[in-house]
Amino acid sequence: MEPVKVRNVMIGEGIPKICVPIVGTTGEEILDAAEDIAGTAADIVEWRADWYEDIFRFDRTKETLAYLRSVLGDIPLLFTFRTAGEGGARAVEKDEYVELNRKICGTGMADLVDVEAFTGDEAVADVIRTAHENGVRVIGSNHDFQKTPGKDEILSRLRRIQEMGADIPKIAVMPRSKKDVLILLEATEEMYREYADRPFITMSMAGDGVVSRICGEVFGSAVTFGAYGKASAPGQLEVEQLSQILGILHEGM
Repeated sequence: MEPVKVRNVMIGEGIPKICVPIVGTTGEEILDAAEDIAGTAADIVEWRADWYEDIFRFDRTKETLAYLRSVLGDIPLLFTFRTAGEGGARAVEKDEYVELNRKICGTGMADLVDVEAFTGDEAVADVIRTAHENGVRVIGSNHDFQKTPGKDEILSRLRRIQEMGADIPKIAVMPRSKKDVLILLEATEEMYREYADRPFITMSMAGDGVVSRICGEVFGSAVTFGAYGKASAPGQLEVEQLSQILGILHEGM
């Protein structure tokens, strides 16, 4: 498996990389958060732009993106508009979603974009093609906030996202029991051992799923998400605490 290099960060090599989301609604909140996160153990910063009040005023979005790029320096920036259907803050039409991501890729200021992998094959292919033409890496994602699918279904989705050409497949699921967490981890290990030709991300959400956010180096998940201030999903640990735990586990391996 070849790691994915984004700026100076090697995703898929060594300790799982910590991605910290920004979920501010105003430009001021977003930039204040970025300044604070830049001094933490974050390896990647995700701008959850579905929270941003002016996201569909592209002049303001581009301006905010430029400030983020300036504040974060060499920390990779992931742009994510999470739709309501996959747990995000707002709904959006498919054409608007694709156009927004394509415009972001064209700015040269985001290092990665997240595209929801089952938006539609043509839509996803359009975003991936535009991203790669502009030197932007793609996380192809899928989120199930209702349940944990069976192991074979999790593997099927991850393999499908890989086949689509996303640089980093991602799946996040909601456990209804502790056994569901084991299903997610078993699928992660099998994906890593049998099928993955690139880094991928898996996680089980909420309290029962916290263990999945710290054991990626054991089972094969390349990135974990930690919180600074407001979390973007249930079960995220605070970034500095998460960094310490990952370091301890790494030393024991």
